[in-house]
Formats: sequence, C-alpha cells, structure tokens
Amino acid sequence: MSLVSLTLVVLAAFIHATWNLLSKRAADAGPTFVFAYNLFACLVYLPWMIWLLVYGELHWSLPVAGCLVLSACIHLAYSLCLQRGYQVADLSVVYPIARGTGPMLSSIGAFILLRETPTAQGIFGLLAVVAGIGLITTQGDLTAFRRPRGLDGVRWGTATGSLIAGYTVVDGYGVKLLGIHPVVLDWVTNLLRFFIMLPIVLSNLPRARAKMKGYWLLAFGVGALSPLSYILVLSAIEMGAPLSLVAPAREMSMMVGALFGMLILGERVTAWRVTGCAILIGGVVLLGSASA
Repeated sequence: MSLVSLTLVVLAAFIHATWNLLSKRAADAGPTFVFAYNLFACLVYLPWMIWLLVYGELHWSLPVAGCLVLSACIHLAYSLCLQRGYQVADLSVVYPIARGTGPMLSSIGAFILLRETPTAQGIFGLLAVVAGIGLITTQGDLTAFRRPRGLDGVRWGTATGSLIAGYTVVDGYGVKLLGIHPVVLDWVTNLLRFFIMLPIVLSNLPRARAKMKGYWLLAFGVGALSPLSYILVLSAIEMGAPLSLVAPAREMSMMVGALFGMLILGERVTAWRVTGCAILIGGVVLLGSASA
C-alpha cells in the first residue's frame, strides 16, 4: 500500500471514530437519527455529486444499479444495528466489537465457504479477536455474561460487524471492478436509504420531530463526517490498495473509539478493556496480513 493510500485510511479511521462518538451521544433518537443524518449527507455532498454528473465520466449499467441497491440495503441495516447497539451498551464495547468482528467473520467465511486453507497466522488472528472481545466485554469478570443484558453489546456489535463485512465486499467490488466513483457510490446509497426510511418517518412526523429534539447538530456532524471517512477508504481502494490490507489498517479506529468512550463519555476505564482493544487490533492485523 502506498504512503498516500495509507494516509487516507489512517485519516478515515480517526474521522470514523469521531462520527461514532457523535452517534453514541444521540443514541436515544434511534432510527430517526439515522434518517436525519442520511438527509444531511445527501445535502452536504450534493454539490460534489452534481460536479461529477456534469464533468465526470460516469458509467451506468444494470450491474452498477444492482450493486448500489444492495449496498444501500446493507448500509441501512448496519446503521440501524449500530444505533441500536449504542442505545443498550457502551461505545467502548459496541464499537470495537463491531469493527473487529467484520474481518473475523470474513476470514471464517473464507475458510468454510471458499475452502481456503487456514494458516497458523490466520488462526492466531481469529483467537486474538475472540480474546479481545472477551476482555472488552467482561473486563476480566466472566460473571458479566450472566448479568441482565450482559451480552447486549456483544450481540449488536457482532451483528453490526457481520454487516460491515458484507458492505466491504460489495462496495469493494463496485469500486474496483465496476468502476463506480466512491462519491457516487456513497451519495446514491445515502439517497436510497433516505427514500427507504421516508415513509416510516412521515407516518408519525410529530414523534420523529420529538425524537430529534436537541440532536440536529449531531446529525449534521455525522452526515458530514460519515461519508467522508468512507469516501477516503474507497478512494484508497480505487488507487489500488489491496482490500485485505485496507480493512485491517482502518481498524485502528477501534482503539480511538474505545478511548473516546472512556475519556469523553466517562465510560468505565479499566486495564482489561484497554488490553482487550490492543489484542483485538493485533488479531485484525494478523488476519489481514495472513490473507494479503
């Protein structure tokens, strides 16, 4: 991976952790917040999209349309799962698990479905991811699993991670093989998500307005930062960076997100949780280098 591509991915990781912090602060708004930041994302990046439509060389086809629709559906499910996870658990639990299980599930799928031969490095990476998740969740106390809602962060984080694995493959295919411009892919899928959720919001508009009270500025922040972080990653892929290296490199956002939760949101800081984040990142790096 070139220095420029690596810089884009690292910058994307910090931006990604930042918008997740904002999203956690608006956890109570639920799906309505997802709708609101999708709306802002469409508005903020509309000038860029118009410029590409006028001056860019865009190619439209049935496979491109299918890729955009599939990506929009997976991204919407991801956004809703992530927002629900932030309603029931800490940012420093849900975020690292969500980011870590994506590469883990991708590797397991490659072993089982594609019959790839697991390497020792890949197996150690999987074990490290599982161990990191365990430490983050339990903080060294296994009785955490027996407490009411003790597994909520794991459930929603894992569900989100599986969707991350899905959209990473679909979007990587769209950018590298179908030639979809990163901004076009992100903007069109945001627009599709907006129209998918619009009837639900309009069915009870007063309730939606009440849910968003005090959260509009946060929605604008997420709408501006979320596409930017992903456009940077897609741009790195478009420049030729291997997907197997991009995915692990951007997972440094896990540690940043966990630290945001601890230092800014006042979530419980323990050596167990910090160690778990470090082990989780190490496992993801091992998985990525094993498949490179």
